[in-house]
Amino acid sequence: MQTKNLQTEVDASYLYKRLAETEEDKTVADVFRQMSDIEKGHAEVFLKKLNTGSAILPPPSFRARILNRIGKIFGYDYVLGVLMDTEKSISNAMIHAKKQSGAIITGSETNHVKILRALLDNESKVTGANLAKFESRHRSVGGNALRAAVLGGNDGLVSNFSLVMGIAGATSGQSGVLLAGVAGLLAGALSMALGEWISVKSSQELYENQMELEKEEIETNPEGEERELALIYMAKGIPEEQAHKMASDLMLNTEHAHEMLVKEELGINPEELKGSAIEAAVYSFILFAIGAVIPVLPFFFTKGATAIAVSVASSATGLFLIGSAITLFTGKSIWYSGFRQVIFGLIAAAITFGIGKLIGVSLAG
Repeated sequence: MQTKNLQTEVDASYLYKRLAETEEDKTVADVFRQMSDIEKGHAEVFLKKLNTGSAILPPPSFRARILNRIGKIFGYDYVLGVLMDTEKSISNAMIHAKKQSGAIITGSETNHVKILRALLDNESKVTGANLAKFESRHRSVGGNALRAAVLGGNDGLVSNFSLVMGIAGATSGQSGVLLAGVAGLLAGALSMALGEWISVKSSQELYENQMELEKEEIETNPEGEERELALIYMAKGIPEEQAHKMASDLMLNTEHAHEMLVKEELGINPEELKGSAIEAAVYSFILFAIGAVIPVLPFFFTKGATAIAVSVASSATGLFLIGSAITLFTGKSIWYSGFRQVIFGLIAAAITFGIGKLIGVSLAG
C-alpha cells in the first residue's frame, strides 16, 4: 500500500508539473507548480518511510505518461479533470503518511482544493478574478469527457456482443446474426444519440434560465451579491478581510462575478453549457457504434462456429482494452481491470447465448 501511495504522489507531482509548463496564465501556473512541489514532498515522505535505502524517487508510472500523452493531443484540461478524480486517494495517502511518520503535511490540507486555499492565504496577489479563472480550470470536464468516451464504447460493445451471441445461440451463427447485429448497432447508437441530445438540451435550457436570473440579481442588487461572494470565499477558509477585498475586486468585472456566483451558488459550470447538443449526440452515436461493431464484424466475412469464435475473441480483446483504459481513472492494475471487464462481458454473452440456444431448440422442436 505504501508503495502505491508513493507512486500516486510521484504521478501527481509529475502531472501538475506538466500542467504548470503548459499553463498560459502565470498565476494559475504558479499554483500548479507549487502543487507539484507539495506532492513531491509527500512522495519523499513515503520514500523515507519505506526505508529502501534509495534517495531517488521512482519515475512516473505508465498511466501518468499516457495521461500526459493525452494532454499533448487533446489538451491538458483533460489531464486536470482526471487528476482531480484521484484527489480522494491522494488525501488518504497524506493522512496515512502523517499518522505513520509524524511528518508535517500542512495540517488539514488533505486535498488539492484545500491546498489551493492555503496558497490563497499566503499569496495576497491572488485576486478574485484570478481565483474565478482557476476555478474554471479546476472544474474542467476533461476527465468526464474521457470517461464518457470509454463508457460509450463499453456500452456499445457489451450490449451488442450480448445481442449477437443470443442470436448466434438461436441460429448457430447463421446469416440472421449479421442482420440482428447491424440492427442492434443502429438501434442502440440512435437511442444513445437521442438520449444525449435530450439530456444536453434540457440541461442547457434549465441552467440558462437560472443563470439569467442570477445576472438580473447582480444588476439590481450588486451590494447583496458582493456580500454573497465574500461569504463564499470565507466558507473556503479565506480570512474575512481578504474575502471582502476579493469580492470587491471581482465585482469590478460583473462577468467574472456572475461566473463565480453561478458556479458556487447554483453549482453550474458554464463551460459545460457551451457544447452543442447535436455534437454531443453525434459523438455518442460514434462512440457507441465503435464498440458495437466489434462483435458484428466477423459475420460480414464468415458464419457459423468460426464467426462465433472470432466474434468472441475480438470482443474479449475489446473488453480488455476498455478495462485497461478505465485504469486511467481508477489507478488500478491494467491486468486487474482488463480481465475483470473481459470476465463480466463474457458472462453476459454466455447467458444470452444459452438463452438463445434454448429458444432455438424450442423453435426447432
